[in-house]
Amino acid sequence: MTHLATQPTTARALFAWPAKAAVSQSVAKAKIYAHAKPTVALRALFVAQIESITWAYKLAPESINLPATTEVPEIEVFEIALKQPGVSRSVLRCIDKAIPFPILFVLRHDGKSQPIAAYKRPSEAESGQWVLGDYHAAPWQPDDLPPHSLPIALNLQGLYEQLLRQHLVVPARAGESLRNQLDRLAQLKAKQAAAAKLESRLMQEKQFNRKVEINAQLRTIRSELQVLAS
Repeated sequence: MTHLATQPTTARALFAWPAKAAVSQSVAKAKIYAHAKPTVALRALFVAQIESITWAYKLAPESINLPATTEVPEIEVFEIALKQPGVSRSVLRCIDKAIPFPILFVLRHDGKSQPIAAYKRPSEAESGQWVLGDYHAAPWQPDDLPPHSLPIALNLQGLYEQLLRQHLVVPARAGESLRNQLDRLAQLKAKQAAAAKLESRLMQEKQFNRKVEINAQLRTIRSELQVLAS
């Protein structure tokens, strides 16, 4: 089977947020519903999966002493207590839709935490709108592990990009921008899906000549995966 590259052992996405940035404010699901207008089915997922939502920290110029940028005026940290060890991405997307700033989520369940986030940026085509990418999660980690210090950055955009990189399963190449890294990861996932389909076809194929052809295609894709993951 074909898998994503292993999460780097240096990945770290649980941080010691500045005390000055603490908000510790409960967020009612009704407020999310009012802004994001979820369907009845999506509201049912909120009820089934989420115990509570807390606006834990606000990373802004006044709380972290870093200048804002147009793309990242501030960063929110939301902690979500789960009723089960997992949450639908559509639930997170609904919350992101309701909040007009980049969000870093920390999922909590049974003494463990999982950081997860999607790259969020202002739309270049429509003023006041935000573009949201795919979600990327770091591994679940015990809550008693000591958090890491925040990375050094010149502004909030630089900090946001460094924090997001900690969620990604492939490390950045030298000089690679975050958007290029995310594009490469999307290509990697697409190639993996194609490889998985070919592997399934190979197992079901009876004709020898077709097996040879599928194996050749698999070798090509696996070579491309190695390049993308390096």
